[in-house]
Amino acid sequence: MPQIDVVDETFVVVAPAAAAAVFADPGRWRRFWPDLDLEVYADRGDQGLRWTVRGALVGTMEVWLEPVLDGTLVHYFLRADTPGPRSPRGLNRERVRRQLAAKELALGLKTVLEGGRAPGTAPGDA
Repeated sequence: MPQIDVVDETFVVVAPAAAAAVFADPGRWRRFWPDLDLEVYADRGDQGLRWTVRGALVGTMEVWLEPVLDGTLVHYFLRADTPGPRSPRGLNRERVRRQLAAKELALGLKTVLEGGRAPGTAPGDA
């Protein structure tokens, strides 16, 4: 069983293609996950990407983009091991750190991609 297992879901009121464009840009990966080296093993287009992960963690990561209503449900999965031994307390700290980072990334993308859209308005409405 992976030592670090992170699952997150965030609804963003944009088309899957708009969210996919953000994750398809390898230049952004280092900003999103600065201590991870990623290699795509499945490019699913507007449905997202799957990566192998090396660096601070070793395993797999996925962003799955699911069309829902007038937007996209961004699913994030990280399943990885730490390359060296860690105490149970250290593993828990790392797990929580990764969970918080995933939500911070998702909420940051929501803010940028929705572009100030007021709650309850359709995409593109002022």
